[in-house]
Amino acid sequence: MTGTVVAVCVSNKKGERKKPEESALLRENHGVVGDAHAGDGERQVSLLAEESIRKMQALGLDVGAGDFAENISTRGVDLPALPVGTQLAVGDAVLRVTRIGKECHSRCAIYDQAGDCVMPREGIFAVVLRGG
Repeated sequence: MTGTVVAVCVSNKKGERKKPEESALLRENHGVVGDAHAGDGERQVSLLAEESIRKMQALGLDVGAGDFAENISTRGVDLPALPVGTQLAVGDAVLRVTRIGKECHSRCAIYDQAGDCVMPREGIFAVVLRGG
């Protein structure tokens, strides 16, 4: 299966929308260099498909890459269908999927606007096996 990275997003504070960057460095066993969510643990990198973002746009929301706090937006890969343990090549880096979806502890601004948010169901998380 081949997909495309359509955006790489970073924020230096947790709880903020991530901003698209021209490029980013993925560090082994760390995540995206400069991102507030990088570090030890199983959620070093977050990914969300552009197709998922479009679902929210279809509900009338003005959202795009980074608005769901994802580091990497993709096109052409059914991310939530990937089994935990799947390895993904992202440029020179290699990621391993560690989690599908997440628990949403508080309703975010997107949920408040639309009554739904795709990240808890369709976002995935990974660790960096090889940096790049």
